[in-house]
Amino acid sequence: MDEDGLNYQSPFSWRYGSPEMRAIWSERQKHLLWRKLWLALAETQGEFGLVSHAQIQDLRSNLERIDLKRIAQLENELQHDLMAAIKAFAEQCPLGGSILHFGATSMDIKDNADALRVYDSLWMIRQRLEELLEAFCIQIERYAELPIMAFTHLQPAEPTTLGYRFAQYAQDLWLNWRGLLEVLRQFRLKGFRGAVGTSASFMELVGEDKLQRFQDRLAERFGLPFFEVATQVYPRQQDFRIASLLAAIGASLHRFALDLRFLQSAVSGEWAEPFGEKQVGSSAMPFKRNPIQAEKINALARQLAQCPRLAWDHAAHSMLENTLDDSASRRTLLPEMFLISDELLRTGLRLARNLVVQEENIRRNFRRFAPFAATERVLVAATQAGADRQEIHEVLRRLSLQAWDAMRKTGDNPLIDLICHETRLLNYLAEEQLQELLSVERYVGDASQRSKRLIEMIRSEVNQARVDIVRKSHL
Repeated sequence: MDEDGLNYQSPFSWRYGSPEMRAIWSERQKHLLWRKLWLALAETQGEFGLVSHAQIQDLRSNLERIDLKRIAQLENELQHDLMAAIKAFAEQCPLGGSILHFGATSMDIKDNADALRVYDSLWMIRQRLEELLEAFCIQIERYAELPIMAFTHLQPAEPTTLGYRFAQYAQDLWLNWRGLLEVLRQFRLKGFRGAVGTSASFMELVGEDKLQRFQDRLAERFGLPFFEVATQVYPRQQDFRIASLLAAIGASLHRFALDLRFLQSAVSGEWAEPFGEKQVGSSAMPFKRNPIQAEKINALARQLAQCPRLAWDHAAHSMLENTLDDSASRRTLLPEMFLISDELLRTGLRLARNLVVQEENIRRNFRRFAPFAATERVLVAATQAGADRQEIHEVLRRLSLQAWDAMRKTGDNPLIDLICHETRLLNYLAEEQLQELLSVERYVGDASQRSKRLIEMIRSEVNQARVDIVRKSHL
């Protein structure tokens, strides 16, 4: 954080996102990647007799002597960020400076550097996502058998299990994770294609017969393939696809956080965020314990949801071989969509690992609302015993309304007692049968079994992917 507080700072500079993700998108890392790209280009040109070993060594020895103040001074004069970086690097390299950026265009450096940072960020997101998936798998295992009330339309519906509810969030994130793997498999760099993507300048340098080998050697240095065709920039469809994937992760976490906020409310009280010993909930109301982490997830996820819209514009409005009208907004879009995703996943992980499950409140709510769900079983059993279905449906409807009225006054649900003493039901079912039908703790279908199968599938795929999709080193 800016200690003196005299200059505007984005909240992503210090409040949101991890230091590791901020480091990827730092100015120093950007300039370091630019220099590494220039060095890789010079090394490859050296293999083709275009650059001397001494020039390459000069660049290499000054690689990390990044003077951001000098670069800013030069940019103020030149009004061109990359030329300022070239001049600052060249000033430090009496031998290598003369061949710096030889044959390249600005976006050969800037776009490849952006893509490399996106690639590194995607791997960090993958790590966070796998940690979160495992945290949900642990919660599914822990609560696979615990019956809870499910809600539809925010109204009590039928029983499910807490493990099965956690499985819904895990399945969403699992689908996101699969999409992330596909993005990593298909990830491409722009490559070194020159001013309009034709590689004309490099063909002049190495010759047509050697051009493909020249490009292949560059790709080998980065450990990542190049797009087969590009303009001055890499296809912005890649950014749009990645922004959409991150927004989908945000949607999954938004759903979890929104449910948490409802279940932490005094009406339910089934879940709660962890609350620190010295944590303050409200400046005016000392008793408050607000779900601030879940609310933060919802707020940031909304912002993340807007990123695909902007990335779409960049892809759709990339006229002819390139324009510069996406440059300014990409400077914030790329880092912020990853910093938001990083913060969402880190916060989601803390909540998934440390969620306070109020089992007594779960049981209380179950006792209050589960009898309503049992009326379906009574209806089916009575009909099978020879009763008129429509008549029994009306009986159960009236008894349910009577129970709701009683609950509003006392908080207790008298429905079981009402049903077990209803003559029109006792004509078809004994009281013992009714009691058994109204006990719905096990009326959860195969929720537990499917939850456990999901865990096995997630863990199996994650473990296999760690073998199949290995991070490729670059530079």
